[in-house]
Amino acid sequence: MTLHTDIPTRAELQRLMTARDPASVSIYVPTSPVTQQAQAGRIELKNLAAEAVRQLEEAGADRGAPADVRESLDDLVEDDDFWAEQARSLAVFASPGGATVFRLPNQLTSAVEVGDRFYVKPLLRAVTFPQAAFVLALAAGSVRLVEVTRDGPPFTVDVPGLPADAASAAGKASLADRAPVGRIQGSEGQKVRLRQYARKVDQALRGVLAGLELPLVLAATEPLSGIFRSVNSYPYLAGPGIPGNPETATDAELAAMARTALDEVYAQELAELRDLFEKRFDQGRSSGDLATIARAATFGVVDTLIADIDQKVPGYVDEESGAVTLAEDDAASYGVVDEIARRVLLAGGRVLAVRADDVPQGGPVAAVFRYAF
Repeated sequence: MTLHTDIPTRAELQRLMTARDPASVSIYVPTSPVTQQAQAGRIELKNLAAEAVRQLEEAGADRGAPADVRESLDDLVEDDDFWAEQARSLAVFASPGGATVFRLPNQLTSAVEVGDRFYVKPLLRAVTFPQAAFVLALAAGSVRLVEVTRDGPPFTVDVPGLPADAASAAGKASLADRAPVGRIQGSEGQKVRLRQYARKVDQALRGVLAGLELPLVLAATEPLSGIFRSVNSYPYLAGPGIPGNPETATDAELAAMARTALDEVYAQELAELRDLFEKRFDQGRSSGDLATIARAATFGVVDTLIADIDQKVPGYVDEESGAVTLAEDDAASYGVVDEIARRVLLAGGRVLAVRADDVPQGGPVAAVFRYAF
């Protein structure tokens, strides 16, 4: 089973968040990587598309807008090749200008929203935590870099300049080779050679990992694990690693262990964020109040926003003051938290879309501020 995913970039998210059209339609549909099961999602999309067009017509959209949206959505429904390659969920954003589609690895619930802007908060779940990672399987006798997707098959990455093993990296036939007179020998000499090896591995990885922000999970035993961590230059090396000799593990086994390590990384990150929220709360530098956070986001004060992925708060946020007005969930109103997230991202802040239990104080949103507000 292979997941076919399209994870949005930050730039794509910003384009969606800044788009404005009175006939903006957002649809989320659960799908399946199993082609036969994906047909249920196809039927659901057709039904939600019809509902979106109905809402546009009832809202008095400009003549031709509902028809244009219907055409884009119908084209998607009828695309057999597209439905043969799916993931866990589908996010569709349509307007009279066309449609943008993302196939997502996380399971989302069905939803359709119509307004003057797109409803993107559920989409943020796919980018809250990386959906891929790398495993560095490092041993004295071999080294390989394995790319891991959330649910798809892993594969070994070709890394130019990657040394074959520790001995060849040190220019020796074996790590046990004696050094010239006056040079460090024995176990200390082996550590020196392992450090040389680790540096060459780190240098080779730079050409592949440069510019990426994906976690790198280290699979190695001591002393090589500690040695590599001491020379590593990649800023996203994960704290938790994979114990044991990686030479005895397949790529699939390493990927499974890496996902467990990543779950630990993300759980720790959320725990640290909750602790930070509590620490900053008494200083006036965090809040769980929707109105306060909306105003803070409007003035660029929010450093980190934590949003409940499932809860929607329909209404409006004033463009200048950030005042919140709650409203009925119709084709005129939009998601307040969605709008807050847009303002945070455009101001250079970070947005985490999480489950309800991970939001401090139990509301639809919480935030840590850059300074007291």
